[in-house]
Amino acid sequence: MFYNNKLTINFFKYRRKINESLFAILNHQRWSCSQTQSDAKTKNSVLKVLFFGTDAFSLPSLQALHNNYYDQTGINALGVVTSFKNPANCVRNYAEQKGLILHRWPVTPEACEGYDLGVVVSFGHLIPEKIIKAFPSGMINVHASLLPRWRGAAPIIYAIMHGDKQTGVSIMKIEPKHFDVGDILAQREVAIRDDILMPELHTQLAQEGADLLVNTLQHFPNSVKTAVKQNNELATFAPKIIPSITKVNWTEIKAEQLYRRFRALFGFKHLNTRFQDKNVQLIDIQLPESQIIPAFLANKSCGAFSYDRHRRCLLVRCSGLTLIEVHQLRVEGKKAMTAVEFNNGFIKQSNSSSKELLFTSK
Repeated sequence: MFYNNKLTINFFKYRRKINESLFAILNHQRWSCSQTQSDAKTKNSVLKVLFFGTDAFSLPSLQALHNNYYDQTGINALGVVTSFKNPANCVRNYAEQKGLILHRWPVTPEACEGYDLGVVVSFGHLIPEKIIKAFPSGMINVHASLLPRWRGAAPIIYAIMHGDKQTGVSIMKIEPKHFDVGDILAQREVAIRDDILMPELHTQLAQEGADLLVNTLQHFPNSVKTAVKQNNELATFAPKIIPSITKVNWTEIKAEQLYRRFRALFGFKHLNTRFQDKNVQLIDIQLPESQIIPAFLANKSCGAFSYDRHRRCLLVRCSGLTLIEVHQLRVEGKKAMTAVEFNNGFIKQSNSSSKELLFTSK
């Protein structure tokens, strides 16, 4: 039998091209299938989180993680670390009610094994380096400010007290031995109304933080890649509130500043002054509609006050010829009373004296 060499060569050439094409198609299909499976695995995989929290600011984040992030997974994907000192600890109570794995603080690195990430929300304790390193993905924190502004224990209070027009929440990486200095994974802004009280803003930021936390975990790899370092030159600090901040020095504080401090501490601590050698708590104060100071207070000392029958409140002179209204107060040894009751019980009795009606800081 005779063969046409040219035809034979072409035949093998074409068969080789067909085989190469088939191999390329099959290989592409195999890669596509593998990539789809990998993407599906990534999409369906859930970070195992150990949650650190203690209070009402922490609770919405724990609830959001449990209800929205782990709703299709077993309870072993979410554990909780909290303090057992306070029997009214809402985080502990929630974890017990929902059957979540609960750890008493302090914990050991061994207790963190099996979890991918530590999440801290209003925990109040410096996390040791050995605990941070126990998590393959480290630890993140939900902080109630737009970092680097208001690093520290009381960011909500300081934001209101300093007249900030906006604040927010930040999700940041936790760094060993330092508070609130880590890279920012996500932030969300929240406006501050001029009349807002601290509990309302606290509740709003707790919920915004919870929502942002869930969103961050759902896109965690990308959030880590796009994290931004904090500018330390822009940092301001919000240290723990000390008792002296509640004392009103009438000669140094203007009415607007006093009102901001009142709103910032509302529900946490009362402002304090003194009258006739007794401590007085200012329970409800307001800014007057007009800052035109009455003639009978214009030449008085800062802290001097009188009863305004029309407004049914005390008008108190502050620094810079400004006025604050006191609507409710509590005198040491007495129950809380309205300005009307204070007028009847104290001012009328003092009118027989030539002494000036005066709140003092000492």
